[in-house]
Amino acid sequence: MNDKDTICAISTPQGIGAIAIIRMTGNNSINILNKYFSPNDKSKKLTDQKPYTICLGTIEDKDKIIDEVLVSIFKSPNSYTGQDMVEISCHGSFFIQSEVLKLLINSGARLAKAGEFTLRAFLNGKLDLSQAEAVADLIASNSQASHSVAIKQMKGGFSAKIKELRQQLVHFSSLIELELDFSEEDVEFVKRDDLLTLLNNLIVEIDFLINSFSVGNVIKNGIPVAIIGEPNVGKSTLLNVLLNEERAIVSDIPGTTRDAIEDTMIINGVTFRFIDTAGLRESNDYIENMGIEKTYMKIDQASIILYLFDIGETSFEEIINTINDFKKHINADNKRLIIIANKIDKLVEIPKGFKEYVKLETIFISAKRKENIKLITESLLKSAFDEKIPEATIVTNIRHYEALVKSKDALERTYKSITSNISTDLVAEDIREALHFLGEITGEITNDEILGNIFSKFCIGK
Repeated sequence: MNDKDTICAISTPQGIGAIAIIRMTGNNSINILNKYFSPNDKSKKLTDQKPYTICLGTIEDKDKIIDEVLVSIFKSPNSYTGQDMVEISCHGSFFIQSEVLKLLINSGARLAKAGEFTLRAFLNGKLDLSQAEAVADLIASNSQASHSVAIKQMKGGFSAKIKELRQQLVHFSSLIELELDFSEEDVEFVKRDDLLTLLNNLIVEIDFLINSFSVGNVIKNGIPVAIIGEPNVGKSTLLNVLLNEERAIVSDIPGTTRDAIEDTMIINGVTFRFIDTAGLRESNDYIENMGIEKTYMKIDQASIILYLFDIGETSFEEIINTINDFKKHINADNKRLIIIANKIDKLVEIPKGFKEYVKLETIFISAKRKENIKLITESLLKSAFDEKIPEATIVTNIRHYEALVKSKDALERTYKSITSNISTDLVAEDIREALHFLGEITGEITNDEILGNIFSKFCIGK
C-alpha cells in the first residue's frame, strides 16, 4: 500500500518488437530520469518540460548511449496514477529495455508489482475499485461485446449506479442511527412506509443487476458450445468448418475423438467457445469411455448444445429418444439445444418425417461441403441472448456479483424486520451490512487483502 516509492516497469508485452514502453511513476520519477536523459535540444532540461509534452533525446550511462528515445511527461495530479509520471518509448531490444531499467533502479526506483500503477490510480482517487477492475477487463477483452462492456465500466457507468443505490440507503440509515441516539425519547425520524418503499425499490434494482451477471459472464468469458452426437456424424468436421481451420482430426474410424477439443470463435462481436466431444455410444474401450464421460461433463457446462446426427442413418424416432435421454442435461432454463441434420449431400430423397424435423427447427447442413453453415452461426447468435446485449448496466465481475447478493440478502432481512416490528437496533445493523457490501464494490470500504487479490491479477506495467 506504500505509494511513496518511485516504481518502474516495462508496459509492453515480452518479446522483440519495434517499440517498447517503460513507465515510471512517483514524485521523484522525473528527477530520476533526468540523470540519464539528454534532450536533442540542449537548451532544455527534462525537469523544465511542460506536462503532456514529448521530448526526443538519448538515454546515456556516463559516456555510453543506450538508445534514442521519446519521453512523455505527465505531472501530478493530472496523470493516470495521480503522481508525476514518465513513459519512455525506446526500441524493442530486450537488452535496451533491461539497461534502461537498471539505470532507473540504480537511482532509487524499484520494479513495480502486478497492477501497481492502477493500484496507485485507485489510492489517489483517479479510479474507484470497479473502474480499476474494468481496466483489467479491457486489456483482456477479445471481442466487441466484452470491449464495449469494459469501456462502459471503466468510464464509471457501473460505479455511478452502485453509488446512487448506496446514497439512497445512506440517507435513511443516518435517520435510523439518529433514532438510536434518541431511543429513550421514543421518536421516529423516518416513516417506516417510506423506508419499506425504498427497500423494495433497492431490492428490485439490485436483483436486476444480479440477474444481469448471466449475460455479463457470457460476454466476458465467452459462450460454451458443446458439439455432441454419435461417432462419425461429422462433429469434428463441423468444428473445423466453424473455426475455418483443421483443429480436430477427421476420420471414418468410430471413436477417433477421445478427449474434448476446445477453441474459440468470435461471431458479430460475441465470443463462442466450441467443444468437440467424444462420440456417444456404448464401448468396451476404457479410454474412449473416459472421453464419453467427459462429454457428459461438457454438456453440463455448456450453455448451447449442438446435437448433430447423420440424416441418412438416423430415424426421427431415434432422435426423439436421444433428446429424451438428455433431458436431465439439456432441460435447464439456461441451456439451448440446436438440432443439426448433417450429410444432406448424401440424400437422394426428402427424409421421412420432414415436417417433424421442421417443427424441431432442425438445421440441415453438409459439413463436408460447407453448406448452410451460416444458418448455424445465425442460430448461435439468436441463442446467445434472449434479446440484444442490453444498454443498461451489466455485471461481469464475480466479486461484484457476490457483493450484490449479500447486499440484497441484508436488505431483505431489513424489510422483514421492519414488517415484523423488530427493534430498531437490529434494523440498523442489517442496513449497515447492506451499505458495507455495496461499498466493497467501488472500494469505499475495502482492505489490503481484497486489494492485493484484485491487483495481483493485473499484468506488470499496468
